[in-house]
Amino acid sequence: MKQDASNSGISIIKSSGERVKFSLEKLRTSLSRSGAEKEVVNRIVDVVRDELYQGISTKEIYNRAFALLKKEKRYYASKYKLKKAIYELGPTGFPFENFIAALLKYSGYETKVGQILQGICVPHEIDVVAHKNADTTIVECKFHSEEGRNCNVKVPLYIASRFKDVKKHWDSKPHKTSLNQGWVVTNTRFTKDALQYGNCIGLYLLSWDYPVNDGLKDRIDRLGLYPITVSTLLTKREKQFLLTRDVVLCRDLIGDVFYLDHLGISEVRKTKILNEIKQLCHHDE
Repeated sequence: MKQDASNSGISIIKSSGERVKFSLEKLRTSLSRSGAEKEVVNRIVDVVRDELYQGISTKEIYNRAFALLKKEKRYYASKYKLKKAIYELGPTGFPFENFIAALLKYSGYETKVGQILQGICVPHEIDVVAHKNADTTIVECKFHSEEGRNCNVKVPLYIASRFKDVKKHWDSKPHKTSLNQGWVVTNTRFTKDALQYGNCIGLYLLSWDYPVNDGLKDRIDRLGLYPITVSTLLTKREKQFLLTRDVVLCRDLIGDVFYLDHLGISEVRKTKILNEIKQLCHHDE
C-alpha cells in the first residue's frame, strides 16, 4: 500500500525559503487546472508522491510534474507552467504592463500603457490607463521576476497616495469620464497587511490568486489569454524577440504569423507552434 505523502509529515521548501507541509490536494488541483483528464492527473500524482523526500523543493516537484505532463500533451504542460511563464515576461516588467492592458482590453476596456497623468502636486507616469463606459481606472503593475517575493504594504500605500494626487487634479478639471478607481496588480501575492490596507483605502487589488476565483490565473484561463512565454516549443531567444516587438499574447501570433517567418522558423515547426497556441486560446479554426 502506498504511503499517503499528504499525511506522512513530508515537508517541502518553497521558493521563499519557507518550509511547509506537502499537500497532495494542492498538487492535484494545480495539475487539474492544466485540463488533463482525471486518470492522467492521478497517474502523475502517484509518480511524484513516490519520489518525494524530506526537504524537497517546490521547484523540483514542479519540474517533475511539468515533464510528465509534457509527455502526455504539450498543451497541458503549457497551461501548467502559466505562473512560471508570467515571471518570464521580465526582467523589466514592461511586457507585464502590456499583458495586463491586453487582459483589460479583452474584458471590454480601452487601454493605454505608460501615460503621464497630472496630479495636484506632481505629474505621474501610470502603467495602464483603462476606460470603460463613463469610468476611468488607473492601474499600477508591480512585477517581480523572482519567485517568493510578495507585494508588501508599502506598494498599496504608495499607489494610494499617487491615486489621491491624480484624482484631485482630475476632479478639478472637466473630463468626459470619472476617475473612480485605482488598481494594484502583481504577478505574485499580496501580504496580509497589503490586502488589509488596500481594501480599507478602497484600492482594487489583483494578484496571482486574489480575489478568490477572480485572480490573474482565473482571468487568464477564462479568457484564454496566455502569454507567449507559456509555449513549450518556442525558445527563450524567440520569446524575447517577440516580447520586444510587443507580441505578448499567444493569440497575437495567430494573426501575426510573419513574426515566425522573420525568426526563420521552419514550416513543420511553425505548424506545431500554431497548433499548440490555438489549443491554448480556445481558437476555433
